[in-house]
Amino acid sequence: MTIPLTRLPSLDLIRGFVAVGRRMSITLAARELCLTQSAVSRQVQALEEMLAVKLFVRGHRSLTMTPEGERLFRSADGALQQLQDVIGAMTAGAARRPVTITSSVGVAGLWLLPRLGSFQQAAPGIDVRISANNRISDLRNDGIDLAIRYCATDAMPDGALPLFGETVAPVAHPSLGLSTIDAPQILERHTLLEFDGEYRPWLKWPDWLKSQGWEGVKPKGVLRFNHYDQVIHAAIAGQGIALGRVEMISEMLADKRLVTLAAPGPALVTSHAYYLIQAESPARAEVREVVHWIMSEAARTSAWRRGPA
Repeated sequence: MTIPLTRLPSLDLIRGFVAVGRRMSITLAARELCLTQSAVSRQVQALEEMLAVKLFVRGHRSLTMTPEGERLFRSADGALQQLQDVIGAMTAGAARRPVTITSSVGVAGLWLLPRLGSFQQAAPGIDVRISANNRISDLRNDGIDLAIRYCATDAMPDGALPLFGETVAPVAHPSLGLSTIDAPQILERHTLLEFDGEYRPWLKWPDWLKSQGWEGVKPKGVLRFNHYDQVIHAAIAGQGIALGRVEMISEMLADKRLVTLAAPGPALVTSHAYYLIQAESPARAEVREVVHWIMSEAARTSAWRRGPA
């Protein structure tokens, strides 16, 4: 059902909602909009009241979109991006559109963003926009140029470019004083950091313990997180032992913020991998340059993984 223009929410409310949805953070959205956190929060609340639906579930230091919020965001984000592109082209003449990359929250925070600074230094004339979320996007309709996707190797999308595979091994901060887990009693003295998000057996401690023949081990405690990047940030803070996706966290391992812990069994090489998908072919020049950079960084990641531990 189409409603009259007079009943549409104001652009300010939609803009505030989209900014929060893109960042999944009121703090970062407020910074982008040059507003206070309370002002952005009031915009989202006013939109929820006008629509009589909840758009976000607010947790402790976290935001999650409701199904209604996701539905509105898919349309509103694409519409605002088109407005940004058109108005940007009108006001900046020949200025180039930003290259938009979508990926999961974990890939964006742990692999993509730590490397973005080097690209910005090498190509200061190219603007990059990161859309970090765990939804599957319609790239063309959502105005997205590139997507980093994670799937089984036998389910690689047509035309996708392989980036790197996935190896899983226990990791911890050096302050825990561990280099090996050669006996189950070691785990009884430490907290395990558990990924409690989408079910991946190889990222669950019960399955890892079973693979070592250590069923029934009772750790000191278990901390559970619904986003994988939270697991790794907790490990970096020295809060416990995590199951690390080695390639994704290669920067943290290279600079010794985390160390891999040797175990009796070998590190697990999963049947999943990461791929790069392009929305358009042939792509415009800026997109091709970003693709070249991502592929180069992926090659560095794979080379680091093959090198000495």
